[in-house]
Amino acid sequence: MIRYPDNIDALLFDLGGVLIDVDFDNAFRTWGNYCGVPASVLRTRFNVDSFYKQHECGAIDASGYFQSLRTSLGIDLSDAEFTEGWNAILGEEIRKTTALLAQLKQRYPLYLFSNSNPLHHRCWATKFAPMLSHFQALFVSSDIGKRKPEHEAFLHVSSAIGIPPDRIMFFDDTVENIEGARRSGLTAVHVATTDNVANAVAQLLQNR
Repeated sequence: MIRYPDNIDALLFDLGGVLIDVDFDNAFRTWGNYCGVPASVLRTRFNVDSFYKQHECGAIDASGYFQSLRTSLGIDLSDAEFTEGWNAILGEEIRKTTALLAQLKQRYPLYLFSNSNPLHHRCWATKFAPMLSHFQALFVSSDIGKRKPEHEAFLHVSSAIGIPPDRIMFFDDTVENIEGARRSGLTAVHVATTDNVANAVAQLLQNR
């Protein structure tokens, strides 16, 4: 079993894949229904490219990103049709994890750090408002202009909450983000299953 340090003063959570389900296939199916291209084909054409990253950093808006998708996916949908599929990516709460938040916030300040774009931000901020109320602050890449796994992104969050990186425990489902967090000094827990969160939390609460 991994042993985590005892000097943790704050918990920092990713959103998608940790607290809520995300499924890009929902977007591909929605878009495919509108344009007649199989979802499996759209999946092979989709990439986390420079336009995607610019969108998540707030450098381009949704219309600009959708225009890039018309080229990369080879489909000609309206912004409204793209938006419908884009927001369909967001699923439901991962209850086994979100059920822990009420207890955790009695012991630690909770924060959220999501690589997210303005359209998704507006959607999940409304849909999951009760769950998000457990967090003292939400850090969104499109607001701060920085995204995980950038070193500057983690330093921004650490500075904003006033807690040194080595006293923050971070939960994320993406290996690249975990590695970036560790390089920045955070204690990072890779969330491959909900048990990864539960086990880390149990150890923290036992040592608190």
